[in-house]
Amino acid sequence: MNLERFERYPLTFGPTPLEPLPRLSEALGGAIEIWAKREDCNSGLAFGGNKLRKLEYLVPDILASEADTLVSIGGVQSNHTRQVAAVAAKLGLKCRLIQGSWVEWHDAVYDRVGNVQLSRIMGAEVLFSKEDFSIAIKESWEKAIDDVRREGGKPYPIPAGASDHRLGGLGYVGFAEELRAQESQLGVAFDSIVVASASASTQAGMVVGFKQDGRSSQVLGIDVTARPGDTKAMVRQIAERTADLIDLPQPIEESDITFLEDYAYPAYGVPSDETLEAIRLGARLEGMVTDPVYEGKSLQALVDLVRRGAFAPRTKLLYIHLGGVPALSAYSSSFKEG
Repeated sequence: MNLERFERYPLTFGPTPLEPLPRLSEALGGAIEIWAKREDCNSGLAFGGNKLRKLEYLVPDILASEADTLVSIGGVQSNHTRQVAAVAAKLGLKCRLIQGSWVEWHDAVYDRVGNVQLSRIMGAEVLFSKEDFSIAIKESWEKAIDDVRREGGKPYPIPAGASDHRLGGLGYVGFAEELRAQESQLGVAFDSIVVASASASTQAGMVVGFKQDGRSSQVLGIDVTARPGDTKAMVRQIAERTADLIDLPQPIEESDITFLEDYAYPAYGVPSDETLEAIRLGARLEGMVTDPVYEGKSLQALVDLVRRGAFAPRTKLLYIHLGGVPALSAYSSSFKEG
């Protein structure tokens, strides 16, 4: 793997913890050994999360560009834009964020708490747009980039999720290397990995990173976008581009990408009753708190798959907690009774 030739700017504490979840395992029948890898604990920057692992590879390019303003986009409760705001603060740069009205959620404080609140506290300029949700490039983001230039600034564009960027897949190639080292140290080997998939580069990086040991297809990408065709196509596109970037000798194939489409309902950013049940289950059994947009839906998938017997007995199953808990306060109406 030729990852070491890409400069990385450290934003994280180091390898993220691997945590066994014995009470959850037992509650789901005891035949499957469930662990979590806690990407939500990866940094002191504004509660951390998976986007910081990606941004570590973008920062050297940002600094080399001599940009003075990071410009990015996400939904109103975007974990990504919160992490971009944190990186801008850490680097002493300005930050302009487009927050799209991508989620039909009408909690009275939805646009004032959680991720967007943290971005404002960190000094980001927050602008709202009315575009519908998709993972495609948005006109509002391109306009914001042009506006910074017209105002005399030098923008550095960061697409949604830091994903559709030439370096966006590298962080989770590194994740695969990190996990292999931890497995060796602990004397365990995980049979399947469950991860939420949205802007696509987290799963895509894992697919590339695990290709060398034949485990790409064991990464179970859980669609949370309710646009599965677009999202799966983006996973493959980013995986192929990242594989070329690091000179991976094997080609990325359709069989490398496992993508499960059954858990994104009723819509992106809107939790189902089953999502809320999974959030409560993880919290009450393990004290592991997840969110209604990403981790709650991937945990819902894990719970359902185990209950339905999708894994052979004694399977070691790894759940990837990507962060996202700051969004919970924007969904307070769903948890007023706990």
